Amino acid sequence: MSSNQIVKVGIIGCGLVTQVVHIPTLGFLSDYFNITFLCDVSPAALEHSAKKVINHVPQTTQDASELCASPNVDVVLLANPDEYHAVHAIEALKHDKHVLIEKPMALCERDADAIIAAEGNSKGKVMIGYMRRYAPAFEDLVNEVGGMEKITYARVRDIIGPNSHFVSQSAMFPKAFIDFSTEAVDDLKSKQDDIINQALAVECGIPVTPEATKAWRFLGGLGSHDLSAMREALGMPQKVVGASLGPIWKYDAPRWLSALKLITFTSVIFEYPGFSVTYETGIDDIPRFDAHVEVYSKQKSVRVCYDTPFVKGLPINLLIRENLDGTYRESIVRKTYEDPYTVEFKKLYDMVVNRKAVKTTAKDAKEDLKIFQMIMKAGVRPGGQ
Repeated sequence: MSSNQIVKVGIIGCGLVTQVVHIPTLGFLSDYFNITFLCDVSPAALEHSAKKVINHVPQTTQDASELCASPNVDVVLLANPDEYHAVHAIEALKHDKHVLIEKPMALCERDADAIIAAEGNSKGKVMIGYMRRYAPAFEDLVNEVGGMEKITYARVRDIIGPNSHFVSQSAMFPKAFIDFSTEAVDDLKSKQDDIINQALAVECGIPVTPEATKAWRFLGGLGSHDLSAMREALGMPQKVVGASLGPIWKYDAPRWLSALKLITFTSVIFEYPGFSVTYETGIDDIPRFDAHVEVYSKQKSVRVCYDTPFVKGLPINLLIRENLDGTYRESIVRKTYEDPYTVEFKKLYDMVVNRKAVKTTAKDAKEDLKIFQMIMKAGVRPGGQ
């Protein structure tokens, strides 16, 4: 029997990531966590996900406020559409709950500032779910970069195939549901329009077009993983030298899933003091996962290589190439098979129970939005992309 304090978790959003990652991982960490409450606008998703919880059936609700107010919840995990992250984070913080927000924390600075202000008035703390940054291999890369005499170049790449290819091999058997009420769909659309106008027209000063909207959502989705990792490893860039946001070739998902199904590629060149960084990212129909961060110096290069998070136990390795007195040496460093989500949840536990600080704070996450703005201003031409 565990002697640990068990942290009670309420999850808002019962989609694919919750079904494939959050519920199983928290179940494996049953010495630390217990899922006590689930919330979703889909009754069928709630029923399906509740059955996935190990050893008991959690409470369920379609009302996020009920979950946030529950005395049976210590941590609110937000895995719902991005448009509701600020609304529900603020509601949870009003009740002094801790909050884990899946990235992106917010899609505009206005909402980011509202979350930061709410945290300042709460006993609860906010952690953002940049799980890749908690991988031990990535933290080793950051340490290696800190020991480099001079960085000469860096590359950030994230080119992936359809998630469905990997999810189908996860043995989690997730299901998608569309039994949303008309009111829920309309409310989401209203929030989408408001947030995109705020982000693009007000904060970026660029026209709100379908192409710009899709590019912004793409940066907030896949891009936030990479650019957040780039910030931790290298700091904030000085400027964007050039950006190609790329055409969108497919955009045929229902409105509720509109940011998740697209085929596009984006290329960016960032300028740092004394070196440049190439960022290349895209989604296509080739079933592979090509994601890494690589940093070069005169005598050494270090690369952290990521694999899909939807198949548990795949290693995250650090690849080191170096010149040792004229001899080429290549090393692969693997500290653990423990996946980044598991490591991230252990950090969440330390934040809640042991009051330890986390690096992926709300203030930290706001910096991503500044980089998104730099990219959009460089990539959006007058009259369109």
